[in-house]
Parts: sequence; structure tokens; C-alpha cells
Amino acid sequence: MITVYGIHTCTTYRKAQAWLGEQGLAWQPHDHRKDGLDEADLDRWIATLGWQALLNKAGTTWRQLPDAEKADMSAQKARALLLAYPALIKRPLFDVGGKLLLGFDDKTRTSILALAKPDR
Repeated sequence: MITVYGIHTCTTYRKAQAWLGEQGLAWQPHDHRKDGLDEADLDRWIATLGWQALLNKAGTTWRQLPDAEKADMSAQKARALLLAYPALIKRPLFDVGGKLLLGFDDKTRTSILALAKPDR
């Protein structure tokens, strides 16, 4: 099973879901705003992907943060911000059988197919 983490208003999150359906892959959505953000999941994502990769500095939420909150970023500060503002998590984030993949580029799509359909 593939879990797709993101926020329903994110266009890329919705494109990823549509693509998974087109590929005939079973998946389940997880909207950080609607379904919440589990601290244990966040800690696993940070340990696996790194807080720098998870922190979405290109979005509206980041731009709206006060400069003081964005200054002197550290792992602890990033974790606290990601918990407080789940929209700061780069998306989509895929969990494919325990393997985490971030973003929705060609490399990610190829990896999803390889993990979900290893006979391809």
C-alpha cells in the first residue's frame, strides 16, 4: 500500500494521486490538515530524509512566517515549525511499503513504480 501525505489544496499532491490511479496502484491519502500529523511519523521522516529536505521554503506558509521564526534554523527549530505548520512539509511525501519518497519528479515516479510493481 502507498500512503500519499500532503494537503488537499496542493496541486502537486492532487496530481500525484491522479497519477497513482492512472497507474492502477492502490493508495491512501493522508491530509496533514484534516488527518493530523503524527510526531512519530515526522521524526521518522526527519531521520530518513533530513529536516532540510522536508522543509518547504517555496510555499506561502514559509513566506508568511515572521523572519524571526525563519532565522537560525536548526533541526529542533525545523521540527517544531513542521509540527506547528504542517503545510511546511514538502509534498507530496510517499510511503511505499516503508520506503519514503519526497516530491513528484520523474525519478520519484520511477521509484514508486519499481517499489510498487517490482516486476516492471
